[in-house]
Amino acid sequence: MNNKKVWFITGASKGFGLSLVKQLLDAGQLVAATSRNQQELIEAVNTQSDGFLPLQVDLVNESSVSLALQHTYETFGRIDVVINNAGYGIGGAIEELTDKETRQAFDVNVFATLNVIRYVMPYLRKQRSGHIINISSIAGIAPGTGWAIYGAAKYAVIGLSEVLAADVKSLGIKVTVVAPGAFRTNFLTPDSLTLTTNPIADYEDVRASHSKYLKMDGEQAGDPEKAAASIIKIAGEANPPLYLLLGGDAYNRALTKLDALQSEIYEWQDLTCSTDFEYDLKSI
Repeated sequence: MNNKKVWFITGASKGFGLSLVKQLLDAGQLVAATSRNQQELIEAVNTQSDGFLPLQVDLVNESSVSLALQHTYETFGRIDVVINNAGYGIGGAIEELTDKETRQAFDVNVFATLNVIRYVMPYLRKQRSGHIINISSIAGIAPGTGWAIYGAAKYAVIGLSEVLAADVKSLGIKVTVVAPGAFRTNFLTPDSLTLTTNPIADYEDVRASHSKYLKMDGEQAGDPEKAAASIIKIAGEANPPLYLLLGGDAYNRALTKLDALQSEIYEWQDLTCSTDFEYDLKSI
C-alpha cells in the first residue's frame, strides 16, 4: 500500500480479524481493533506499535460502538476503512433453535454491523470518503442444510450492503460485501460456532450436514492469511467490487446457485408474467 490509512476492524482477536490487524500493522497502517476482551486482543496481536488501538467493545450496545468510533477518530484524526468482521455461526433446524438463540445470532451477525455503520457514517460523510467492508459468508448466497438462521443472517448482511452501496455512492463512500467459503480459522470451535442443544430426531439430514462440516476442521482449503491480503488489496482499489467471493468452494457454490436460480426463473416464466394486468396495446 502506498498510503497510510486508518482502519477500524471488529472481531479482531481471532480469525480473519486477527490476520487483518497483523498484516496491516506490519505494513505500517493505523489500526483500531475491537474485541469483547481487550486484554485477549492485546495478547493475540502482540505488538508495541503506536499505530495499534485496541478497544473493548460490545458491538450490540450502541453507546459502546459510538464511543469506540469517537475514540478512534480522536486518536487518528480520521477513519478510512471499516471492516465489520465480528460474527459467529449457528447450526440447527429452525424449530430446534429458540427465539433467544435466533435473536442473539441476528444481534451479533446483523445488528452489530448496523450499529457500526450507523455511527461511523457521520465521520465518513464529513470526509466524503471511506470504504465499508462487511464480512458475510457464502452461506448468505448459497446456504446449506441445517444452517437456516446463519444463512438468513448472512443474507441480511448481503442485502443491507447492496443498498448501502447505492445510498452512499454519491457521498464518495465505497461498500464491499465479502462472502468467504471454508477457511482454516477457529470458526469451527465453540468460541465461534454454536449448535442446537435441542436436536429433533426427525432431522437426520441436519445432523449429517453438521457432522460432515465439523469433520472439515483443520482441512479447509482456504488460507486465512491469503484471504486477509485479498481484503486489504481491494481497499486499495479505485473501483473495488461490491461483491468479493473468497475461496474456490465459495466460487463453485455461488455459480451452482446462480445456475439453479436462472433455470427455475425461466421454468416458471409464463406463470410469473401472467400476474400482470392485461393491456390493450392499441389504446396505449
